[in-house]
Amino acid sequence: MTDPAAADADAWRRQRTEAAEHQQRELDRRRAQESAAARALLAGFVERARERGIEPESLRARSFDGRATYRTPVLGWYLRKNRSVAVGTDGEFYVLGVPASLAARVRGATLTPSDPPLVLGKGGRDGESIDLADALALVLDGS
Repeated sequence: MTDPAAADADAWRRQRTEAAEHQQRELDRRRAQESAAARALLAGFVERARERGIEPESLRARSFDGRATYRTPVLGWYLRKNRSVAVGTDGEFYVLGVPASLAARVRGATLTPSDPPLVLGKGGRDGESIDLADALALVLDGS
């Protein structure tokens, strides 16, 4: 004979697990949509920057502790005044924080593209976030 309380607890756990899995799928779907929209903005930016003759520069990465900067093989445009994120000439989005490394001092740092957000600094302190479209417009306008 099955304990009704245990059966109810099992049903409740299954329901909560299914709800959490559904919520995670929806979150992943929204992130993918946001990244796709942001990638389109980045591609348009690269095209307009080239048309306007805005020269890309060699991007530098900064160690997470902020004490060191490293050369990278990526050319692009910084999107924040603190040079923490950039778009490469390849249209990819780069977060320019890397682990401190003696090897990176000698050879340079390797950057891996990240999924771009529609809001840079989202969830940060007041005044630290900016819409990606606005950040791209500031670069195009030379501000």
